[in-house]
Amino acid sequence: MFHDNLIQLRKLKGLTQEALAEKVGVTRQAIAKWEAGDSVPDLEKCRLLAETFGVTLDDLANYEPDAEIGQNAPPPKGKHLFGVVTVGDKGQIVIPAKARKIFQIAPGDALVVLGDEGSGLAILKASSFLSMADAIRKQSQ
Repeated sequence: MFHDNLIQLRKLKGLTQEALAEKVGVTRQAIAKWEAGDSVPDLEKCRLLAETFGVTLDDLANYEPDAEIGQNAPPPKGKHLFGVVTVGDKGQIVIPAKARKIFQIAPGDALVVLGDEGSGLAILKASSFLSMADAIRKQSQ
């Protein structure tokens, strides 16, 4: 997993093994060994790699690609792609369990659906939306 993620992330960033080696303070040969799965970097080098790619240490080490949604590399920190949902007959969707856990969405919570014809839809908790709207209202007074 780690070596595959390292290869994918390096290629996504458009870095050569040499350029990545310079960023984390190792030789190109060290990068080549990590990518081949012959060795793994120490924790400090992993931290530098994760920082360079903008991903978490956990995703750098443990991320498993999801062929169904075509995501081959870990997403940037704080960004998520939860997968595809299906719209039911009455327009309902099921929010994936991982999304509900990360964003603390429980049964009965009120959600606000926002739309932009050029960008798409956004869903957020009503409490967050109302707090943001209140802050904007207070700034404009």
